[in-house]
Amino acid sequence: MDMSSQAPIITLDGPGGVGKGTISALLAEKLGWHFLDSGALYRLTALAAINHGVSLKDEQAVALIAEHLDVQFVQNDTVTHIVLENEKVTEAIRTEEIGTSASIVAAYGRVRDALLKRQRAFAVMPGLVADGRDMGTVVFPDAPLKIFMNASAQERAKRRVKQLQQKGLLPDYDTVLADITARDERDQSRSAAPLKPADDAILIDTTELSIEQVLDAVLEAAQQRALV
Repeated sequence: MDMSSQAPIITLDGPGGVGKGTISALLAEKLGWHFLDSGALYRLTALAAINHGVSLKDEQAVALIAEHLDVQFVQNDTVTHIVLENEKVTEAIRTEEIGTSASIVAAYGRVRDALLKRQRAFAVMPGLVADGRDMGTVVFPDAPLKIFMNASAQERAKRRVKQLQQKGLLPDYDTVLADITARDERDQSRSAAPLKPADDAILIDTTELSIEQVLDAVLEAAQQRALV
């Protein structure tokens, strides 16, 4: 499907903790484009399944949840509020439990198929910045600019521990690192849309880079492709 003919698209893929969500949101704001947080859809699917007492091991039942996902993304100034079945869940879907659950349901081909059309519907003018794990390989394979971000698991664990500490929690570094490593393994080994760079993706290792340096690199790539 040639989505690039409808609206310019920049995809940012990579494992959790590389900073792609932060960079994608900043990039979309700077360009005045729409922003797709595809990971939120899988987190919402997992949360909805749990709320309805559906086993995460039941692919068919979880896919049915994904097909009928009742969710709204409500923009209030620069803040996006996520509403699932009339309940605000912006913070609820960001817990470690839901993140792990999302990784489980994201491995199901039926779930990914159910969410594909919904994700592609975000590609409207003036443009879209899409953040995820298969944006450049599956969802928007014809996007004119694809970025794949990565960082060491150790650095990503440090960042996650810091985030949790800022929320008043006391996470254990070794546990966080083990969770990240296990999630990477699930994402990379799943049969449906495994995590990997698109053949024409630009690779950026964020381990030693600041947010500003990564954003500048992505903007430079966008300028080279005459997207901005």
